[in-house]
Amino acid sequence: MKKLLLIIGLLGAASLALSSCIKDEVEDKYKDWRRANNDWFNEQMSNTSYYTTVTAPWDPNGKVLVHWYNDTMLTCANLKPLYSSTVDVKYRGMLYDATPFDSSYLNTKPALGIARLQVGSASLIEGWSLGLMQMHVGDSCRIVVPYTMGYGSYSQGKVIKPFSTLIFDIKLQDIYAYEVKP
Repeated sequence: MKKLLLIIGLLGAASLALSSCIKDEVEDKYKDWRRANNDWFNEQMSNTSYYTTVTAPWDPNGKVLVHWYNDTMLTCANLKPLYSSTVDVKYRGMLYDATPFDSSYLNTKPALGIARLQVGSASLIEGWSLGLMQMHVGDSCRIVVPYTMGYGSYSQGKVIKPFSTLIFDIKLQDIYAYEVKP
């Protein structure tokens, strides 16, 4: 029994050491990319006349930048989605260097160019959820998501590298389901 516990302990320690090495390797490989993304995000954050900084209520260090393209006085009486809402949006996603990586404009369901998403879904990055909850139906916004509120130190597909700052141009078309029932 003692040997079995010793083996399990050694395997656990070895797996921790291996995951630490992999993390260090990723950080070294993308060091310059990470620095460029952080520098660009911080530069945008200092542009307070253009962007509004929004802090996540669940994480005081989690921030996104939001810029409204439309006159918010025209949409301020419209609904804002809740964390449990399902929304219809049109969007384009790009990296900080303007490399495109995603768009709803090729979707045909539920309607042409529309993506239907649950705001608090595990499939959405935190920055998307936080940004969407700032919008009213009819708003068009640019949401800038630092890697800490995006995919973190992980890559996503072929285009999104670890430590990527993501930019989304989003139009909140409608709230399909205001709140999901438990």
